[in-house]
Formats: sequence, structure tokens, C-alpha cells
Amino acid sequence: MLNYSELLSKQRNYFQTGATKNLAFRIKALQKLNQVIREGEKRLIQSLKEDLNKSEFDAYSTEIGIVLEEIRYTLKNIRSWAKPKKVKTPLTHIGAKSYIYPEPYGVAFIIAPWNYPFQLAVAPLIGAIAAGNCAVIKPSELTPRTSLVLAELINSHFPEEYIAVVEGGKETSEALLKENFDYIFFTGSVQVGKIIMESAAQHLTPVTLELGGKSPCIVHVDANLKLAAKRIAWGKFMNAGQTCIAPDYVYVDKKVKDEFLAHLKRAVNELYGQEPLENLHYTKIVSEQHFNRLRSFLAEGEIFYGGKSSEEKLMIAPTVLTDITWDYSVMEDEIFGPILPVLEYRQLSEAVEEIRSRPKPLAFYLFTESSDVQNRLLEQVSFGGGCINDTVYHIANPYLPFGGVGNSGIGAYHGKGSFNTFSHDKSILKQTTLFDIPLRYPNFKNGLKYIKMVFK
Repeated sequence: MLNYSELLSKQRNYFQTGATKNLAFRIKALQKLNQVIREGEKRLIQSLKEDLNKSEFDAYSTEIGIVLEEIRYTLKNIRSWAKPKKVKTPLTHIGAKSYIYPEPYGVAFIIAPWNYPFQLAVAPLIGAIAAGNCAVIKPSELTPRTSLVLAELINSHFPEEYIAVVEGGKETSEALLKENFDYIFFTGSVQVGKIIMESAAQHLTPVTLELGGKSPCIVHVDANLKLAAKRIAWGKFMNAGQTCIAPDYVYVDKKVKDEFLAHLKRAVNELYGQEPLENLHYTKIVSEQHFNRLRSFLAEGEIFYGGKSSEEKLMIAPTVLTDITWDYSVMEDEIFGPILPVLEYRQLSEAVEEIRSRPKPLAFYLFTESSDVQNRLLEQVSFGGGCINDTVYHIANPYLPFGGVGNSGIGAYHGKGSFNTFSHDKSILKQTTLFDIPLRYPNFKNGLKYIKMVFK
């Protein structure tokens, strides 16, 4: 059995040598990671197929390609990010200059989930490397093939004192959490996020928690209904709904509900065919436990579309539920599956109040042509991030930090956000020795009088 304390000690000792802080070293490590991913692309695609039945298109576009783009963007900008930044200095500090030095925390612990088992393990790693940290990665045991391939790719190309992938189940995570890491980055459920934060508090370890919640989608009366339906179907049913920022439910204006549902049905048929369970590229549910939880929701409300399932394949067809209220169990927690409840509202304020009365979601989506409605809801609803007239797409923009708020998470990453997450901003004042400011010393005559004048 791997000695976790020994592994952490190795990484901390290596970090103390200063090797990982060297900018040329970080660039070389990112270039090597890029090469390793490209060389292992076929194995990764195959492992994602075996674990989740992901198609080659989905595996590349939502896992591999997005990570390669993140590396490219980071390599392009890392030199400017890593430079000390000169900031303003007030007149009270005349003669001094002020700087912010980004420095790595040390040894980072990255805990990855199963829904995007490659992307959500490696995307944070890119930030950790770019900032100059060492890292331990714990992939999910629910996607064992991808976990194995990831471990083999990383552990065979990077020394364990720098980057190490540790496989295992719940007991492995618990054992690692007892160690004193310098930073913890977790992606997963709210319930487990609370456990992570509690463990981190024992060592006062800073954390980023990428969680989830019930991300709402509003379709206003003036929305482009056909396009809204297609983009909602795409965002909801990709990866069989096992996406933390998938639209969890839709609120649609009663006046256009029937028309929207008709467009939604056609959109799902176009994307997945008349028989999605026979679609060789349709993603499966990760485990029997999750499958049974999701299937229980099919008995609630009315099935407008879909509703078929296969226990043998662990698949549930894209399903749209109507006649749903907040009293149903499907509306209690994040669905995290291919089931979309559609609720109606008569006044937009009704939907907004329902959303605001619940924990802050990770994402929020609004379909409307009205700039007034857009601005009003962006101001009224608190959420991690989202889209106007689209779903999910914001996650692929490296200029937009991605993260939650309140129950949906703490901290953000992607692009410069990843570098910032794994960096501590060290503030430095460089003072001149050419002259001194006697006013600040207690023996200066009438010092209080002048101090009050300065701070007036």
C-alpha cells in the first residue's frame, strides 16, 4: 500500500528545492502534459467508451479537446501571469514601490469526479502546474478504466515527487484528506464538499469546491423557441445529463409552453434519434445506484417525452416531465441525469421568487430577446455563471472564470482563473533608502497634528 505521508513528504521536499517555481520548468511540464495527452488520446477515448459509453465525438470535444485548448491558452499567457505586477502606491508612502508576486501554495490535492473523469482531473492540474505547485490527483473509482489510463499516463511520464495519480475508493480519499496538503481542489457533490471542507479546516487548508445544485433555465414569452429548445436539449442531455451545469429544470411562460414542448421533442429526436437506447453513442448512467435513483423519478408528474430505460445497459432515454411541482422528489436535489422537468409560470416574478428561495445554483440560463429582462434577472438572481440564450457553453470560454457561489461552490478556475486559484498573491512594498519620512515616528514634533492632516 502506498504510504501517503511519505508521498506528501517527497512532494514537499521537491517543492522546497524551488524547481517547480522556475518558469521554464513549468512551461516544459505543460508541453510534456500536452504531448502525453496526444499520445494517449486513443486509450483515453476507449476508456471513456468503456466507463460511460461516450462517443468519440463527446470524448474528444468535452474531455480531451477542451483540456488541450486549456494547455494551449495557458502556455500562451503564462509568462505574463507569472510576472510580478506593479501596483499603485499612495502619497503617504512616497519613495516606495508596490508589487504583487504570485507564488505557488506548495502541494495541491486534486479530487476529480466521475462525470467528466479526464477533463475534471486534468483541467485543475494545468492550473497547479502553471502556478508552480506539485500535485496529487485522486480520480474517481466509479470510472475505473479512465482512472487507470490517467494514472498510467501521468505516473509514467512525471516523477511522483512532482505529480502523482493515486487510485482507490472512498477510503483512499479519506486517508489522503488526513494529510496536510497546502491546497485542496474538489469537484463533486454538495454533500461530499462539506466533508472536504471540514477535513481542510483541520489544517486550515484553503480550498476550491466545484459543486452543483439545481441550475434553472427560464424560457420567456419572447424567446426564440425553436433555438431555445435545441440548445436546452443539447445542454441537458449531453453525457446523459451527468453534467454539473446542465439545465436541471425549465421554467417556461404558460403562453408558449405547448409550442416550446413541441420544439423540444423535435430537438431531442434530431440529436438522439427516435430510439435513444439503441443509439450506440448515447452515454450510459455511471452506476446501478445512480440508475435506480434516476429511474424512480420517472413515476412523477406526466411523461411528455421519453421515459424508457434499460437496466441491462444502465441507460435512461432523454425524458421530459410535465405537471411537476416543487413537492415532487425530482425537485428536491440536483437530478444529474437525462430527466428534464418543465414547470410553467404566468408571471416572470413567480419563477424568479421560486429560484431565489432556494440554494444558489452553479448555473443559470435565460432565453429572451428583451435586454430589460436580461438585465433585471442578472441583477436579481445569484448564481455561479451562465448564459443568455444558450446553455453550458460558457464553460468553454477561458476568459470566463468558472465556479459556484454559496451552496454551489467556493472559488473558480479556467484560464487565468486556474493560475490565480493555485497561486497566493504575495504583497511586497519596496522602500527607498535615499530618504526617510520622519512623520511616522512617535518622536516627531506635532506628529499627531500632521498625521491627521495626511489622513483627512
